[in-house]
Amino acid sequence: MKVNMNGLDRGIRIIIAITIAVLFWQGLLVGTLAYILLALAVIFVLTSLISFCPLYTLLGINTCKIKK
Repeated sequence: MKVNMNGLDRGIRIIIAITIAVLFWQGLLVGTLAYILLALAVIFVLTSLISFCPLYTLLGINTCKIKK
């Protein structure tokens, strides 16, 4: 897999995932929406850790500027 996410993109995803987790933990997110957002948060963390987003590949987006 080629890296297609830069540091800022990864940081934003981690912040969003932490925010969702805190809102769920505090009981502000409940029901089906809570579980959908938790799944999204897990996906954000995983893609941030490996610096690769499959959706970016499908859409032709590359936020990582690697020098050749």
